Amino acid sequence: MTTPRTRSERRANWIALLLPAALLAGAWGSQLIGGLYPCEMCHWQRWPHYAALVPALLAFVVPQRSIRGSLVILAALLIAVSGAIGVAHAGVEYGWWQGFTACTSTVDLNGLSATDRLNAIMHAPVIRCDVAQWTLGGISLAGFNAIFSLGGAAAILMLMRKAR
Repeated sequence: MTTPRTRSERRANWIALLLPAALLAGAWGSQLIGGLYPCEMCHWQRWPHYAALVPALLAFVVPQRSIRGSLVILAALLIAVSGAIGVAHAGVEYGWWQGFTACTSTVDLNGLSATDRLNAIMHAPVIRCDVAQWTLGGISLAGFNAIFSLGGAAAILMLMRKAR
């Protein structure tokens, strides 16, 4: 038997689904349309958002209220993890602390000869984790991910608490 949802639960579930979907769409759009290649830490921020989509979607179909609530809370926690990674990445970009990774590159070496590989490596753009590729008002994409993810996770958790 399906237990009815409160308005707060529905809102929390929709935020838990739409926020990571929108942030991932923005990340992919900036990469594929805007030409901004992600560094390794950028990829780290995406993984919790991918993971958050699963429990957020499942929460729409699970009939038991307690399980639905747990799934939405799990999605919120995963979104918060991405936000925490965003804080760490933004801190690296702003020089507040040392980075965790080496730089990355966009070069694809599959099927190339040794000479072509060397040439591709030497001419490939290097994507640094400690340099913001794009900012708005001094806030980098990692900073915006941190703001939206942590704010969204807090909103989801507050709505779920209100529903109880």
